[in-house]
Amino acid sequence: MDPSRQTELERAINARDHAAVERILVEEAERDPKSPRSAKLLAIAAAVFFLDGHYVNAVIAWKKAEAIAPLDDRSRFTLAMACIRLNRRDWARPELEKLAAAQSQNPLFLYWLARLDYDERNYGSAVARLQKVIALDPKMVRAYDTLGLCFDYLGKFDEAVKNYNRAIELNRLQPKPSPWPQVDLAISLIALNQLPEAEKNLREAIGYDSQLPQAHYQLGRVLEMQGAYQSAADSLKTAIALAPEYPEPHYLLGRIYHRLGNELLSKAEIARFQQLKKASEEQAARATEQGPQ
Repeated sequence: MDPSRQTELERAINARDHAAVERILVEEAERDPKSPRSAKLLAIAAAVFFLDGHYVNAVIAWKKAEAIAPLDDRSRFTLAMACIRLNRRDWARPELEKLAAAQSQNPLFLYWLARLDYDERNYGSAVARLQKVIALDPKMVRAYDTLGLCFDYLGKFDEAVKNYNRAIELNRLQPKPSPWPQVDLAISLIALNQLPEAEKNLREAIGYDSQLPQAHYQLGRVLEMQGAYQSAADSLKTAIALAPEYPEPHYLLGRIYHRLGNELLSKAEIARFQQLKKASEEQAARATEQGPQ
């Protein structure tokens, strides 16, 4: 890269002008498109695209780089994460399988393959992989949490609760605990009609992350089931304020308004739920149709 171009790139980096960084790297890569230098520049551009949330462009750049030279493991893993962000798990799986084959003792790659199995409702395979993950890393919080989710869907609630509780024990030791083990346990406890315990876990989750809309929604569910309609409505309104595109809180809020005799607000919330649900389904369909150009 000539000195003036290098200076331009450094200026863009220092200014955190990601668009300019991406443009310069891609333009430089195109000057000699089949060279090792081009592969390196494309891989760097892909990483910037990923950080900037431009996942389709990131996937394209990494695939172009790979056509010239093999990707390093870090790039391949981030490529897989970009595919997952695009809801293209079918693209992510072969990348993760390559990594897992090359590093069979690395629990991270096995974990993500298990997550793909879980997302595809292949719970038996997910459980088998997650048990291997835990054998390799007995302190991985999210492995126990995901194992709990698998057992939950298999109807093995005792095993689910056992794994959630182990996730929670380990989670509490983390410098910044995640709210998700408590939220996931609470959902199982709701199914078991253990509402006070579910409420306790959800309030703990909100203590870890007050900005998590799913925690407020699930708390709204618990409070509604316990007849605390006004408190439930308050939790649901918080969930909606945090994530206006989240459909489910609108449906439950509409049901609560119906119980309270406010049919005007009830119909408005149900209509909003239906609108958001339709938009979500259409977006998912478009994401499935997208692919690298």
